[in-house]
Amino acid sequence: MSTSLVLTICAHDRPGIMSQLSNTIAEGQGNWLESRMARLAGQFAGIVRVECSEDHASGLQAALESLESEGIHVQVLGEGNLSDYPYTRCLRMDIYGNDRPGIVSQLTQAISHAGANIEELNTSMESAAMAGHPIFHASGTVCLPLDTEEDQLIAAIESLSDDLNVEIGEIA
Repeated sequence: MSTSLVLTICAHDRPGIMSQLSNTIAEGQGNWLESRMARLAGQFAGIVRVECSEDHASGLQAALESLESEGIHVQVLGEGNLSDYPYTRCLRMDIYGNDRPGIVSQLTQAISHAGANIEELNTSMESAAMAGHPIFHASGTVCLPLDTEEDQLIAAIESLSDDLNVEIGEIA
């Protein structure tokens, strides 16, 4: 029987982090399934989902946690229970607007209050077309229960400010 492990990884960015991590997973009989990685303010940050047999899970976890001695901080979590997960309709979203303190907090609260769950969220500052000044951009995936309308979500986000441009579309 196999199990999934979800890893969060942080380290001062330098060459070789991915190599050490992937070698440790392979040597521990793990299979690297999916990941998201980024360099943020000189730090390496990542999340990885690994699958391994239940027999190898504790050994793999110990090996990953031992990377701490090399400055690679790994937290290991088991898989979650999604048997009653009601968020079955997923949408792709892109939101643009003027940046301001608290915009991510406001945005995530509006999405939550509209009954949606954030599956993935990426935020950045980008140069505005034509004007050139920086604007806030959030993109990602939100999922809704079947009884929640897409219009409720859009209205909740747009109610935050007149300057927000919201684009939402179905995921194929």
